[in-house]
Amino acid sequence: MTTDTATPDDFSALMAITHWPDVVFVRGEGSWLWDTTGKRYLDFIQGWAVNCLGHFPPQVANALAAQANTLLNCSPAYYNAPMVDYAQALTAAAGMERVFFANSGAEANEGAIKLARKWGSLHRDGAYEIITTVGGFHGRTLATMSASGKAAWDGLFEPKVPGFPKVPLNDLAAVEAAISDNTVAVMLEPVQGESGVWPAEDDYLTGLRALTEKHGILLILDEIQTGMARTGAMFAKEHTGVAPDIMTLGKGIGGGVPLAALLAREEICCFEPGDQGGTYNGNALMAAAGMAVLESLSAPGFLDHVNAASDHLRGGLEALSAQHGLGTVRGRGLLLALSLGTRMDSAELAARGLDAGLLLNAPAPDSLRFVPALNVSLGEIDDMLAILDGLLT
Repeated sequence: MTTDTATPDDFSALMAITHWPDVVFVRGEGSWLWDTTGKRYLDFIQGWAVNCLGHFPPQVANALAAQANTLLNCSPAYYNAPMVDYAQALTAAAGMERVFFANSGAEANEGAIKLARKWGSLHRDGAYEIITTVGGFHGRTLATMSASGKAAWDGLFEPKVPGFPKVPLNDLAAVEAAISDNTVAVMLEPVQGESGVWPAEDDYLTGLRALTEKHGILLILDEIQTGMARTGAMFAKEHTGVAPDIMTLGKGIGGGVPLAALLAREEICCFEPGDQGGTYNGNALMAAAGMAVLESLSAPGFLDHVNAASDHLRGGLEALSAQHGLGTVRGRGLLLALSLGTRMDSAELAARGLDAGLLLNAPAPDSLRFVPALNVSLGEIDDMLAILDGLLT
């Protein structure tokens, strides 16, 4: 293994799919990253809520190392012990009966769309439309981009996959007006993360569950970003007691490795052999990592820490907002956003944060998103607030 940390100077082999800054990271631990020059950065992005236990969590690293010395992947055509054990543990934790493991949130959501459409073909006279929300984000496959309500994607990669009428978030009347004989499901995030951290109201979610049951259609919760303790409960659905028919998980479920899950109630599971699959899906290595993450998040006191850290972060952001004349703080748990109003551009502020050794996310021009590791310390939150205070000043 090489330990050379010289900064690469030729990036031309990479497709230009984002505006990368010049920094190159080589090491991470907890809430911190180091670049090739040895500079340290406080990370409040954590791979967009992927690294739920921070960088290089020992429990995940140890699980991967142990499993790598035993079995990596025996093909999804066969059972493997970590996959079976993890499936039992995850479905029990989620209150669902069946799970299909995938490699990314987009793939899990693609599977949810397929499952709903298959169910509609069997039980709703071929109904296939899935009502989604303006501002929603469900992934980057053609179907999940079509399901998303991201305005910047209008006109991109046309023609889109049909069958995804959009309604405003938190507008129950708009959902009911959009339901037709072609409707098979409603799909949404409990908190819209990519559009700037906009929560679905509790009354709206309970009303949506009642509405879908009234019309005999499915409720799909995309918990790719909100699941796995991110909102202060193991799953965001627990805040309201709403039980979806289908739920998807990703990001934090693997603690940094490629893992996602499509979960469903027994009555909804209508895939037949050959309908769904994937070369790496349910491989032993990722299942071992997922089990290590689930056990860590389920440990006594872990959720208490997440909620204490959330209160500390929210209080600090609200104090900064009052001090600097900014807007509201919104979100749940350790998925929060600070509205900057029209005073400054969030992307410019995030760029200045990078120079100051702080990684911040700008999901919208007027908002910053904060998704630190779930085990972030109160002291690290104070460090971030101090740096942000300096940037705002």
